[in-house]
Amino acid sequence: MSGVSSDTQFFNVEKDSEDRVKLVLADVYQALKEKGYNPVNQIVGYIMSGDPTYITSHNNARSMIMKAERDELVEEMLIAYIEANGWNQE
Repeated sequence: MSGVSSDTQFFNVEKDSEDRVKLVLADVYQALKEKGYNPVNQIVGYIMSGDPTYITSHNNARSMIMKAERDELVEEMLIAYIEANGWNQE
């Protein structure tokens, strides 16, 4: 065997963190829009690369997004996508 466990790992984000990440995403999205960027493309670029220069410094958006972990951002967006599509999240 290659030493890789076949057990599933569990990941859980606290409710306070979830709310904080929602606010960060909303504020960053708005700042990117105000500056004329495509917010989806810019946020995806940041999440995929970790390079904060994808995010404008307008309204402190860059410093705000850097305070959230990228996996928290992905999780929050996935939760919103699941809820928007009416999928059962259990």
